[in-house]
Amino acid sequence: MTNSPGIPDSNPESTGTDAPGAETFQTLAEPRSANRLELTGGVWHQISPKYVRVQLISNGSFLVLVIAATLVLTLLMHQWWAWIPGGILTVILVWILAILPRQARSIGYQLRQDDLVFRRGILWQRFVAVPYGRMQLIDITHGPLDRGFGIAQLKFVTAAAATGVVIPGLEQSMAETLRDHLVEVAESRRTGL
Repeated sequence: MTNSPGIPDSNPESTGTDAPGAETFQTLAEPRSANRLELTGGVWHQISPKYVRVQLISNGSFLVLVIAATLVLTLLMHQWWAWIPGGILTVILVWILAILPRQARSIGYQLRQDDLVFRRGILWQRFVAVPYGRMQLIDITHGPLDRGFGIAQLKFVTAAAATGVVIPGLEQSMAETLRDHLVEVAESRRTGL
């Protein structure tokens, strides 16, 4: 497999950086259990730490809204039952905000000879291998916050809905370069089917 400029190769001797000057996490967070899922060989490429900032802003804003709504309902409208759902949502959102940085460091992808392997999760690990020849659609999406921080998410769609993969938090330029590279490789693999 030939590589385009800025595209990481599947060579184990590769440095592991996505592109010159690309800002990504440097270590992949792994579960501590001896029974964890492992994929040896190859280089894992990670997402940008900007993804954590975007998620913190997004989830933090929602947390502020939940707290404000709870306070308005209880203090101004005397609806004391609002403490129960408001408290439950607040605890859940605080927990999400607390584990978000480690969760983001567990997201990675690996370009191999015949497929792209995506992994995420610490408690609930997920490994998905998407064969290049089976990719039907490669889509880049970014919302207003993503654009403001210069990141995007790359989505792969195959005929099987269960193998759809979304890689969040890629630098915008890397997402575009990776998309172009994957389209090129997928086209060459489909012609051989």
